[in-house]
Amino acid sequence: MTRRFLLRLLSSVGISAVAGGASAKTSCNSYYCGPPSDHFDGRIFFNPGRPNMKSFGDLMRWRFASEGKEDWPDEAPSPHRDVPPQRVGGSALRVVHVGHASILYQTAGLNILVDPVWSDRASPVPFAGPKRVNAPGVAFEDLPPIDVVLVTHNHYDHLDVTTLGRLWAAHRPRIVTPLGNDAIMKAAVPEIVAETHDWGARVPLGDGVAVHFEECLHWSARGLFDRREALWAAFMVETPGGTIVHVGDTGFGDGAVFERWARKHPRIRLACLPIGAYEPRWFMKDQHVDPDEAVRIARILRAPVALGHHWGTFRLTDEGIDRPPAALAEARRRHGLSERRFIAMRPGQVWQG
Repeated sequence: MTRRFLLRLLSSVGISAVAGGASAKTSCNSYYCGPPSDHFDGRIFFNPGRPNMKSFGDLMRWRFASEGKEDWPDEAPSPHRDVPPQRVGGSALRVVHVGHASILYQTAGLNILVDPVWSDRASPVPFAGPKRVNAPGVAFEDLPPIDVVLVTHNHYDHLDVTTLGRLWAAHRPRIVTPLGNDAIMKAAVPEIVAETHDWGARVPLGDGVAVHFEECLHWSARGLFDRREALWAAFMVETPGGTIVHVGDTGFGDGAVFERWARKHPRIRLACLPIGAYEPRWFMKDQHVDPDEAVRIARILRAPVALGHHWGTFRLTDEGIDRPPAALAEARRRHGLSERRFIAMRPGQVWQG
């Protein structure tokens, strides 16, 4: 009998779980068992002080709208292709955009891969759903030894169990993710080992590198009946050369979340921020920033350089494939940033610093 099954059984009959010698009321959903908190009500996770996300009716209204949807090409190959080095030592930092939200960070002798997706579709099935229009910028076979995999949340364009299974078989990486996402991984790849952490955690990764789990304004689901049953997070990766901010998805809200990040992590080296999947704004603004909001986040963090991802690979929303970099260029002009301060990354494109 697994611990998770036992905790669910105890919770279902109103019996508290006991951990570390102290009694604590434990609640369970499909993926996670744990005590209620300021962002877990015993069944779902939420952002404190924020209203519920859009309803299923809102989703249907958007999906069946006849206006505002721009066409995408069937193929949009990137001009870049990369074969990463085996290691990057010391405080040097090498970053390659694999595609969409998949990023490889190399620093301090560690290879850290975030939200890896090498599958052709960001979908629960291989024959339908958003299909990539460009190949990964790094061939799977060209990956260096992967030490750590970080997964921000469970949406299919970020948590791809097929790719995670391949990585586990080939590299046996340490897999680190927010609460509840380990259950999704193990259901698909029973042999996989993943560790989970809550917002506020600091997790040492070795060689002077650690990852902080921070609140971001998003949600989670793999289907219609598991909304918000696993946690989401942004990652602040502490390195010898400064902190890397990696955001998979977030809304902007009133900006207070990012002000908190800036106070807690004043030594920002680089921010990797989403710039795509933002239209229509009435539906997406609570969960996905647009390029102008991404620039505002970079300015709040006082990031010397920002890299834009989450665009140009999977068609997820209504804007055309070239809209995000064009909107980013306009936002840079409005906020007085040079092009080198915020770069819209293509698959296979490398940044070093």
